[in-house]
Amino acid sequence: MLRSLDLQPGDEILLTNLAYGAVANVAAFVARSCGARLVTARLPFPLTDPRACVQAVQQALTERTRIALLDHITSETALVLPLAEMAACCKAAGAWVLADGAHVPGALELDIPALGVDWYAGNLHKWALAPKGCGILWAAPERQHDLHPPVISWGLGQGFTQEFDWVGTKDPTPYLAAPAALELMAEWGIEAMRLYKHSLVCEASELLAQRWALEPPAPPSMLGCMATLPLPLVLGDSREAAANLQHTLLYEHRIEAPILCIGGRLWVRISAQVYNQLEDVERFAQAVERYM
Repeated sequence: MLRSLDLQPGDEILLTNLAYGAVANVAAFVARSCGARLVTARLPFPLTDPRACVQAVQQALTERTRIALLDHITSETALVLPLAEMAACCKAAGAWVLADGAHVPGALELDIPALGVDWYAGNLHKWALAPKGCGILWAAPERQHDLHPPVISWGLGQGFTQEFDWVGTKDPTPYLAAPAALELMAEWGIEAMRLYKHSLVCEASELLAQRWALEPPAPPSMLGCMATLPLPLVLGDSREAAANLQHTLLYEHRIEAPILCIGGRLWVRISAQVYNQLEDVERFAQAVERYM
C-alpha cells in the first residue's frame, strides 16, 4: 500500500514506537526511496489510559503528515489501541490512515468502515483459524483506484479486486481454505469464542501478576486475546536473555511463548485460543520458575 503512494520529498510518514518491526522497515524503505521523513509518535507502555495514545498521535501530527500507520492491536505489547479516535485526529489534520490490524480478525468485533481509516490490513491466519499467508486488504472506495500490488500481473487496469486476484505464482490454497475456517467459527459461535479467549487471557494475566507480585501493564479493556506481562527481574534484562529463555522454554519444556526485551526488562506475550486452558498458563509459570 505504501509503495502505491505518490510521496514527495519532505512529506512525513507517521507511525508509533509500538509499530511492528517489519511494518516500520517498509515505512523506512519507502521514505528513503522518495525523500520522505519518518516521524514517530511515542506511546507509553505500560499503558492504563487509551487517551494517552490519542494525545501522542495528535502531538506528532504536522502540516506535512501525509499518512499515518496505526496499529489496531500492537504485536509486542498486545494492546488494543483506540484506533477510531486516533484515526479521527489524523483525518482532521488532513492525513491518510493505514491501519495494521494483523491480530484483529477473529479476536475483536470488526467493522472496518466505522473506524474511519483509508486502508486496513488484517491476517486470517492468527485468530481466524485460516492457514498461514492468508489475509485481507480493505480500501475505502475512493482509495482503491491508485492501489496496486507490488507485483503487477494480469489484472492491471481491471479494478481493485481483479488486480490483486492473480499475482504471479501466488498459491491460492490458504484463501480457498479460509471459508471453511470461518464456517467452523460460525458453527462454534464467533462471539462465544471471543468471550472465552478474552476471559482466559484476563484470568491468566491476573494469575501471573499475583504469582510474581507484578503490576499488569494494561487494563482488561485494552486486551483482546493476548497480553504482554513483565517477568521477574531475576530472569535478565537483555535481548540475549530473552532469546535464551524463549529457546529453553521451547526445547526443554515444549512451550512456545514470545519472550521480549522491552525497556531493559523481560516480558512474555501470552495468547489464548479456544484450545487453551488456564492449566497451560500454570505449566508455563512452573517452567519459568525453574530458572528464578
